[in-house]
Amino acid sequence: MTTSRILSYGLLGLPLAFAALPIYVHVPRYYAETAGMELALLGFILLGARLLDAGIDPWLGWLADRVSRPRMVALALLPFAIGFVALLNPPAEHAALWLLGSLALTYLGFSAASVAYQAWGADIGEESVVRTRLTAAREGFGLLGVVLAAALPAVLAASLSDGIARLSWILPPLLLIAALTTFSRVGFELPPLQGEGRGGDGLNRGRPETHPPPNLPLEGGGAHKPLVPSLRRVFADQAFRRLLIVFVANGIAAALPATLFLFFVADVLQAESASGPLLALYFIAGAASLPLWVMLSARRGRVFAWLLAMGVSIVAFAGASLLGSGDVWAFAIICIASGLALGADLALPAAIAADLGERQGQAGACFGVWNLVAKLNLALAAGLSLPLLGALGYVPGGSAGLPALTFAYALLPLAFKALAGALLWRWRHSLEI
Repeated sequence: MTTSRILSYGLLGLPLAFAALPIYVHVPRYYAETAGMELALLGFILLGARLLDAGIDPWLGWLADRVSRPRMVALALLPFAIGFVALLNPPAEHAALWLLGSLALTYLGFSAASVAYQAWGADIGEESVVRTRLTAAREGFGLLGVVLAAALPAVLAASLSDGIARLSWILPPLLLIAALTTFSRVGFELPPLQGEGRGGDGLNRGRPETHPPPNLPLEGGGAHKPLVPSLRRVFADQAFRRLLIVFVANGIAAALPATLFLFFVADVLQAESASGPLLALYFIAGAASLPLWVMLSARRGRVFAWLLAMGVSIVAFAGASLLGSGDVWAFAIICIASGLALGADLALPAAIAADLGERQGQAGACFGVWNLVAKLNLALAAGLSLPLLGALGYVPGGSAGLPALTFAYALLPLAFKALAGALLWRWRHSLEI
């Protein structure tokens, strides 16, 4: 597959990620300030919408195995764009209902597009190395989208609230340009393998023939099965179960500092104004590192490359635990180091999952489960860290409980990352395809 076609596939990841960051970062503050919503009600709506969103991912993955994945992506983009524009332009009254409805529409479109888009990448990758490059392209453009979404509100208006509202109108043209490029260069239909026709039921057109591993006592293709048997097939794959366990431990290690980043910079480093540049530095380092991880994984294997990235993260977390007030430049170096490791976290495990999904013949179902776990990682990190900090005496904006904040931001992720690395090393032979 040509580099231009790989980049054209990955381009659609930019607007998808562009809309994801404002939902996580900007929406809570925006609705609290602009719409005057109480924090308790706001938190309840955000948590409920996220749990419902995560719950439909396995069904969306099952659906992606039964319909044309490119067409599923195309159909999901419309509710995604409409919901996002509505989300950042609430009315003066009934803001809670507006938030719930626009979140539901945005999440539905975003999740359906994401699951089918990831499975589509597994389809068009002829071999493991190509799937790794496709995943890296998708995640690299996604990181660029995150950086844009983080930086643009301050550029678009002097007021952050006005900048966020204007940000919403950037998405539709951005999404249209990216989608036209992706669909025109990659195509709606997958070509049949050489020597194969387009017979059969059409569910596996253009996909390589897949063979289940010996530990899968299964019958028929996964795309033919109803939802529950399809999910059973996903979890019957021992290698995929092991990958999910590593992904959970590693994901919590990444989600904990992501949840607590702004608190750590403001209260431990006493440098709240530096939060934006430091966050941008982190994501830029992640995007820049992607080609390096792809090359290393092609030479030494994805498991080796991922283990190396985990080692870099552990060193970065250990360094962060030693910082205090004014240590901004030292923390900038840590942001670069952890950002470099982020590139591997984004590209390599998802590429391994793509291989396992194709081996099962139902990449959509695998990525439905994958996205469910990724979202639960974020929810678990917030549910674990914030109550723990409160119990240990930390109060945002004050000086109390700062050792607890450092522990939760740096040392607790270090422990989860070490666990993930140990498990990955133990199961390395079953995960390197």
